Amino acid sequence: MDEIILVDKPAGMSSFGVVARVRRVCSERVGKKVKVGHTGTLDPFATGLLILLTGKLTKQSEQFLRLDKEYEAVLRLGATSSTGDVEGEITEQEVGRIPELTELKKVLNTFIGEIEQRVPRYAAVKIGGERAYRLARRGVKVEMPVRKVKVYELELLDYKYPELRVRCKVSSGTYIRALGEEIGRKLGVGAYLTELRRTKVGDYRVEEAKTLAELGVD
Repeated sequence: MDEIILVDKPAGMSSFGVVARVRRVCSERVGKKVKVGHTGTLDPFATGLLILLTGKLTKQSEQFLRLDKEYEAVLRLGATSSTGDVEGEITEQEVGRIPELTELKKVLNTFIGEIEQRVPRYAAVKIGGERAYRLARRGVKVEMPVRKVKVYELELLDYKYPELRVRCKVSSGTYIRALGEEIGRKLGVGAYLTELRRTKVGDYRVEEAKTLAELGVD
């Protein structure tokens, strides 16, 4: 009833969808409705560690939200997306050049430390009481807030144009989609995320998580 459940979220499912499925299974097993909540969303296209809390532990969600996080991301250079990821409308850029490895490393280093980041339009934050992504889908234009976040580590894992793979350790509240777009802008070629995997939240690792199938959730 009062558990921490580590889920390795699959691609193509929302965090709310995962919560709903786990809640249904938990409730069926104990014979009454079980309260289940997540501690920080992952976009539907993203995979990796999603921490769920059940029962009385749901009251501690704020503590988990404040934890640092680690991700592995794949960026496609030379194009942009309306949502900053593979799910949006893709626009090819007239680049005319391929960024060199040395330039790429220098650009990545400029993001390490405290940076200002504008919250993406397609985000789950509430603007005037409504989710930003819902406003964006209706074409409503709003001024998205700017936040100060920290990038502790930004490591180049692999680079073969147009694909760039990085690992990053960031503070809570950092949007990796936005970071990917900013990297593309600074390189002058544009970029969006094609893959995103959360590997760590605080001291919790994705290797400790179970798939929905392993949890008996369909």
